[in-house]
Amino acid sequence: MAVQLNYLAPNGWQPDNPDENYVLVQYKLELAEGIDDSKFVDAAASIAAESSTGTWTKVDTGPDSGIKNAQNYKALVYDIDTAGHFFKVAYKTDLFEAGNMSGFLAGPCGNIAGMKMVGGIRVIDIRFPKKFVVSFPGPRYGIKGVRDLLSQNEKSRTMPILGTVFKPKVGRTAVEQAQVAKKLWTAGDGSYDFVKDDENLTSLVFNKFEERVRLIHQLQKEVEEETGFKKLYLCNITHSDINIMLEKANLIKENGGRCLMMDVVTTGFAAVHTVRLKNPGLIIHAHRAMHGFITRGNFSISMFVLAKVFRLLGVDSLHSGSPKAKMEDYGESEETVNILREEITAPNPKFKTLGQNWFGKKPVWPVASGGLHPGVLDKVIAKLGNDCYIQLGGGVFGHPEGIKRGVEAALEARKAISEGISIKDYVEKYPKSALAVAINLWGTEPKIVY
Repeated sequence: MAVQLNYLAPNGWQPDNPDENYVLVQYKLELAEGIDDSKFVDAAASIAAESSTGTWTKVDTGPDSGIKNAQNYKALVYDIDTAGHFFKVAYKTDLFEAGNMSGFLAGPCGNIAGMKMVGGIRVIDIRFPKKFVVSFPGPRYGIKGVRDLLSQNEKSRTMPILGTVFKPKVGRTAVEQAQVAKKLWTAGDGSYDFVKDDENLTSLVFNKFEERVRLIHQLQKEVEEETGFKKLYLCNITHSDINIMLEKANLIKENGGRCLMMDVVTTGFAAVHTVRLKNPGLIIHAHRAMHGFITRGNFSISMFVLAKVFRLLGVDSLHSGSPKAKMEDYGESEETVNILREEITAPNPKFKTLGQNWFGKKPVWPVASGGLHPGVLDKVIAKLGNDCYIQLGGGVFGHPEGIKRGVEAALEARKAISEGISIKDYVEKYPKSALAVAINLWGTEPKIVY
């Protein structure tokens, strides 16, 4: 005898106590050319089958077939919106191995994209149950932990963390980069928080990782004694060999560093998980190079999903986009920030997100970057709040009076905002300030990065 299971939930069905019993996934599906819209429900059921316990045809039901368990653990399609091309799938929690992100994603985000009746499919959101959430390490430090490491006082704890990625992306030697780091850290009142490698800067013939780590952290110690402010160097350990990444992390620690940077998409989920478990006590700064190849297009996974995954795996900060920058949907970066920072993330009907209970997992610092300059700090903080990193690359290195004045402009903007003074009022009061010069060049809106 052969059977093909039914993967459609009864009309009106809703998952019972999903935070205990189910993984929920919100999909958007476009049927392949030539497939009639009347087949939408069948396609949704086929996706639930392929991503859980089924296949494309009837299968044997003999004594060793496992069909009873397959029936018990099959996924169910519900909340079908044929007009909008949306549907949800509920997967029983025990269908997946807790603590195994790579294994889990092979189901709901796996072979379904290769099905012939699928012309496009987007995984909009995933809501993880408690058993799954608590099986992952989550951030080691999170927001409070990073502020504690920087020994911030009561006032500085209410302000965003400011920093700069080196521009050009590559070109400087290790010696030159260390010299620039000192300029950035000592500009203004010396309170500038971090400097960061760009994603292209790994260990290059003219800028070796080992030399860069030694020189910049040596200067960091000197600057901290001089200024009285603790600093972060977000040092890029990205490599396709996880053992080499761990060696680099250890080298950062040996040289007195507090933070590592890794490209979490290109290195992969297993690499992030392993580095979180084995790193020697460093803050993990997650850069997201290559995410656009995954989060955009007809076949894609949203940044909302990736933000949840990386929070579970244990990064302390993650690039979340900037309001009105990089042509992102307005509001998308703010929703990503909520996912990274809130203890309980509410569902958002605008983006079809499912919400999330984090069951005590520490919040992650969102990192605003891309097209930012000192004249927009008030807008970024108004959208994202104070618990964020604000990264200014060209917005510091492109200041017409030099990079130290670029830092001064950023610090002036942060100070004005913390004191309840608008950037416009500050510039009117101090027309020769570094901030005024920056605004004269760039205005008070983010620059779209095409």
